Amino acid sequence: MRVPRLVAAAGLFVFLSLAARAQDPAPIALSVDASDAPRRIFHVRETIPVTPGPLTLVYPKWIPGEHGPTGPITDLVGLKISAGGKPIAWKRQGAEMWAFDVTVPPGAGALEVAFDYIAPLAAWTTASAQLGVINWWSVLLSPQGPGENERLFSASLELPAGWGHGTSLRVARESGDTLAFAPVSLVTLIDSPVLAGAHFRTVDLTPGQKPGHWLHIAGESAASVNIAPEDVVHHQRLVAEALALFGARHYDNYHFLLALSDSIPGNGLEHHESSDNRVLERALIDDGAKKLMGTLLPHEYVHSWNGKYRRPADLVSGVSANYQAPVRSELLWVYEGLTEYYGDVLGARSGIRTPELYRENLAMFAGSMDHQAGRAWRPLADTATAAQLLYDGRAEWAAWRRGVDFYPESALVWLEADVLIRQKTAGKKSLDDFARSFLGQPGGGPAVKPYVLGDVVAALNAVAPHDWAGFFQARVYDVAPRAPLGGIEAGGWKLDYTDRKPELTAAAEEESELFDFWYSLGMTVQGDGTSGGRKDGVVRDVVPGMPAAEAGVGPGMKLVAVNGRRYSTKGLREAVRAARDNKNPIELLVENVDTFQTCRVEAHGGERYPSLKRDPSRPDLLSAIARPLTRP
Repeated sequence: MRVPRLVAAAGLFVFLSLAARAQDPAPIALSVDASDAPRRIFHVRETIPVTPGPLTLVYPKWIPGEHGPTGPITDLVGLKISAGGKPIAWKRQGAEMWAFDVTVPPGAGALEVAFDYIAPLAAWTTASAQLGVINWWSVLLSPQGPGENERLFSASLELPAGWGHGTSLRVARESGDTLAFAPVSLVTLIDSPVLAGAHFRTVDLTPGQKPGHWLHIAGESAASVNIAPEDVVHHQRLVAEALALFGARHYDNYHFLLALSDSIPGNGLEHHESSDNRVLERALIDDGAKKLMGTLLPHEYVHSWNGKYRRPADLVSGVSANYQAPVRSELLWVYEGLTEYYGDVLGARSGIRTPELYRENLAMFAGSMDHQAGRAWRPLADTATAAQLLYDGRAEWAAWRRGVDFYPESALVWLEADVLIRQKTAGKKSLDDFARSFLGQPGGGPAVKPYVLGDVVAALNAVAPHDWAGFFQARVYDVAPRAPLGGIEAGGWKLDYTDRKPELTAAAEEESELFDFWYSLGMTVQGDGTSGGRKDGVVRDVVPGMPAAEAGVGPGMKLVAVNGRRYSTKGLREAVRAARDNKNPIELLVENVDTFQTCRVEAHGGERYPSLKRDPSRPDLLSAIARPLTRP
C-alpha cells in the first residue's frame, strides 16, 4: 500500500501514520473503463464504503494548477446511485453545482455509484482515436467531510486494446488491458494522470539511476513518437540541469507525459511526480512544431519545485482544505512567473533551445508586454488575482483588458531580480541561490510547504540584501506604463525592433494562420485570405493607440481589400513595407457585420518585430544566465 505522503496545514507538515490508517474506512474502489476513449466516453463505477444517514458526494471543483473552479461537472452524465442493488435518490445542491446529497439507508455498508464522463477534445481528460489522457478528478465522486482528501482510493483503468501507458502511479497488477493501481489518497490520485496510446514509447532519461526519470510519448502516428537521439540528450540534460539548479528534488520518481496530437489542443499541467503535456503531432519531427513546443516540458518540470512543493498559502486548495474550497491566486506571479522564468532558463541550459531562441523569446515577452494597452489601468498583480476569469477571456480587446500576463511579464521581473543579485554580489550569487534555498532544500518525496509574500522577500534578502518589497511593489502591484525591461537592459541588451520576422513568430503563423502585424499596425489577422474560409482576414485583436485602432479598425471586422486589391496577408505585408517610403496611408476596406467602410491607416515604420540588441557598454549577463551548470 502506498501511504499518502504529506498534508500541509497552517504551514506545518502532518504525516499520516500507518497506525492512523488502520482506523480509516476501507478504500473507495474506483473503476474507469476507457475502452470507449476514442469516442471520448469514460465509464465510471465506484464502490464507496459508508454508514447510514445523510451523505454528500462531491465532484472536484477547484483543480490545482487550473487556478479556477473548472471541474467539468457539466460533462458528468447518467448518474445512478444504489445500495444493495436498490436505487437511491440523489439531489444536487442548489447553491453548489458540484455536490450531490443522498441518504444512505439503514443497514447499507456501501454505495454503488455509476456515471459516464463525456469529454470534449479541449479537456484534461480526453482522447482521440489513437491516444488519451485520464485525469482522475474528471472521473470520480468522493464523500465530503473530515479527512476527505486523505481517503484512500483503489483505482483501476481499462484501456483500449493494445494501448501503452505511462503514469507516476504504481501498477499493482496488470491483466490484459486493465491496470490495477496500488491504493493512494485522493490527493495523490488527483496528482497522478495517466497517458495512454496506440503509438507509445517510453524513454529512460536517467538509466540505472535513482530517482528515475522517464519520458512517456503517445502520438497520433507511429512516426510521431520517434524522438531524435539529440533530443533525448537535451531532455537528459534538462533533468541534470534542474537537479543542479535546485540541489534537491521533491519526488520519488518523475514521469514526463507527452501527448502528440493536432486534434487535442496544446496545454500543460503540473504535478509533483509527473507533468501532463500536449503539443502538435509532429513536435518531435518538424523544426517549426518543435520550436512551438519550446520550453513546455521544462516549465511543467520546474513546477514540481515551484507550485507543487512551495505553494502560496492561498493556493493550497485540495491539500489543507478540499477541492471544493475557493483559492486566492494573487501570488501566481511567483507560482507561474518564476516558473516561466526558470522554464526558459533550463530550456537554454539543457540545449532544448539555442541561446538565440532564448533571447528571441525574451524579446517577444518584452515587446508584447510593452504593447499591452491595459497596463495603463491594470497592475500586473490584478491579472493574477483575476486569473480564473482571464484564462477564459476573449481574444477581442485582449490587449486593452490584459490577459494572464503574470506568465511573461513576471518572467521579466524575475530576470531583473536575477541580474540585480548578480550585480550586487559581483557575480558571486544569483537567483539560483534563492531557488536552491527557497524551492530546493531539504528535498524528499512529494510535500507541500506554503508561503506568503513575506517569506519570498526574506529568502531574497538572505541571498542579497535589498528593498525587495519595494522592488515588487513597483513592478507587480503598481500600475506601470512600461514593461519591466530593467533585467534586459542591465543584462547587457536592449529591446529593439527589426523587420526580420522572429523564428518563433514564423513558426506560430505557419501553424495557427494567425498573422502578426502587432508592432507595425497594432493588430493580428486570422487567415491569409487565399483559402476562402469564413475567418480569412478577420481581425483578431487591435492595440488601442496603435495605427489600426486609430484608423477605426476593431476586433471582429473582416479585411476585404488593401489599397484597392482583394485582401491577402502577402498583400498587406507589401503595403506595410511600401508605406515606409511614402506618406500615403494604407487603405483597408473592412466589413463590419453587414456594413463596409474604408479605414486609412497611418503606419510608416515598415514591418516591426521585437528583438534584443547587444549593448557592449554592459556585461552580457543574459548569456551567463543561460550558461549550463553541468558539463554535457
